[in-house]
Amino acid sequence: MNIEFLAMLVLLGGFVGIMAGLLGIGGGLIVVPALLFLLPLAGIDPSISMQIALATSLASIIVTSGSSAFNHFKLGNVDIHVVKWLMPGVVVGGFFGANIAEWLPAKYLPKVFGFIVLGLAIQMLFSIKRQSTKTMPGSLATISIGTGIGMVSSLAGIGGGSLSVPFLNRHGVEMRKAVGSSSVCGCFIAMAGMIGFILHGYQAQSLPMYSLGYVYLPALLAIASASMLTTRIGAKMATSLPTHALKKIFAVFLLFVAGTMLW
Repeated sequence: MNIEFLAMLVLLGGFVGIMAGLLGIGGGLIVVPALLFLLPLAGIDPSISMQIALATSLASIIVTSGSSAFNHFKLGNVDIHVVKWLMPGVVVGGFFGANIAEWLPAKYLPKVFGFIVLGLAIQMLFSIKRQSTKTMPGSLATISIGTGIGMVSSLAGIGGGSLSVPFLNRHGVEMRKAVGSSSVCGCFIAMAGMIGFILHGYQAQSLPMYSLGYVYLPALLAIASASMLTTRIGAKMATSLPTHALKKIFAVFLLFVAGTMLW
């Protein structure tokens, strides 16, 4: 741990905050691959780097998505009805996703992450020109879909915006409200997933100092403190940009992350 390492984490947090406010993501799509690269530089055992990256990402998402959700709520970009029915599923799914991540061999986790994100990018690209005529499914179906979103999100160390934003937009929720509502759900997915990783991390070997289970507290504090200051910038950008521009930014961003992890 040194000044240069902390500076990189603060810069990472600032960028994550802007992207969280702009795209409704918790930042895990940026934080996980970035930490996977940075953690070995701090002397952390590579055999547990992926678990630490996932857990620390989820912990930072609680702050990032919470701040983003607050800013979007003030701007009128949160659909309370949608959040109410997605919330139970995403919380249950988020906790179970952390358990699945602990069960999978560590060497497969980056590839799983990459394939999940690649699928999300392709889905968003196909949806750019498609005009949605669907309505939201019933309450039980929405809760079930929320469970799947929470499980996959926790497994990939993300807040679920890359899943919930396309789902909501495809079912008639305007893009800005989809982004804002996703931020609210992402905060609770991250809480559930983080708890799971903390519980499993207590049994792990070779954990670095200042860890809470698999959550690496120095990285968490640096990323979260910077992201809190920049989410409002992204939220204001999301309010002013046209919907198609948001979708294009979102899709290109996902393709870049997926390619990085699969490479």
